[in-house]
Amino acid sequence: MLSFQELSTEFNKQFDTQHFPATPNTLYAPGEYFLTIGGKRIRPVMCLLGNELFANIHPDAYVVARAIELFHNFTLVHDDMMDEASLRRGMPTVHTKYDANTALLVGDVMLIRAYEFLQNIQPSYLPKILKIFNRTAREVCEGQQLDMDYAKMKSVSLEQYIHMITLKTSVLLAASLEIGSIIGGASENNCNLLYEFGKKIGIAFQIQDDYLDAYGDAASFGKEVGGDIKQNKKTFLLLHVMAVADESQLKALDVLLENNDADKVEKVLAIYNECGVPAWANNLKAKYMEEAFAHLEEIAVVSNRKKPLIDLANYLMNRNK
Repeated sequence: MLSFQELSTEFNKQFDTQHFPATPNTLYAPGEYFLTIGGKRIRPVMCLLGNELFANIHPDAYVVARAIELFHNFTLVHDDMMDEASLRRGMPTVHTKYDANTALLVGDVMLIRAYEFLQNIQPSYLPKILKIFNRTAREVCEGQQLDMDYAKMKSVSLEQYIHMITLKTSVLLAASLEIGSIIGGASENNCNLLYEFGKKIGIAFQIQDDYLDAYGDAASFGKEVGGDIKQNKKTFLLLHVMAVADESQLKALDVLLENNDADKVEKVLAIYNECGVPAWANNLKAKYMEEAFAHLEEIAVVSNRKKPLIDLANYLMNRNK
């Protein structure tokens, strides 16, 4: 069995090739640019881990993993536009480096390329995998729309936010594992348990992401710290503060959210700290991690085969970028 790091190295070796034709260069060069600036590539490796949990890795798992990574990058290119983000992984975003119209088309062609990879896997499980892939793609779009809707709403509950995050972030992590397990020949029950494991890991992953956006180091995080605060995004952190802050803190927070002062991030973080956000976020993350590991424990395979997934989960929760 290979570790997460070993699988990641092997996937990167296969993925770091040219994915698009040479012409038109004005479309495909920006696409290659975005793919070559790297990233953690967690989702495709989760597909490989899902396969490896039940059997030796089948070549089709690498094919699907490439499709998953292309799909994920399609969402990032478009998300960066919607979020007006200037940096991704420490590098200029596609719409910043080129222009918005090019970025739209780059995202589109990445999605098309993902489906071209999918059509090359064995017909025996293609319909099932395609159904999961399509459902997940739709759910990710729904989650992104809810994210934008919530930004305009005065009040959003923690339950609403968790639902949005499940769609926007968790389902792709979960589906990557489930698709890998299908290729590995897992039973339906084991596939479902692995999906639930991925879903809970995804929520914990987003808690960590929200935390890093507010408290991370820009050089390590690879994008502007405080971006969510500047955009008044309803994150785990902000929703908690709105629920527990006293009247004076809420009044100060309302003023900050309505303005874009130069020291907005610093002042909002001061309120976060007064409300105990760091400890609360870590406790909530631990709760979802515990639930995830409970699902993993139920999966009917020998325990040593689960170690790479446990290592991956711990890596994701202790990352600083």
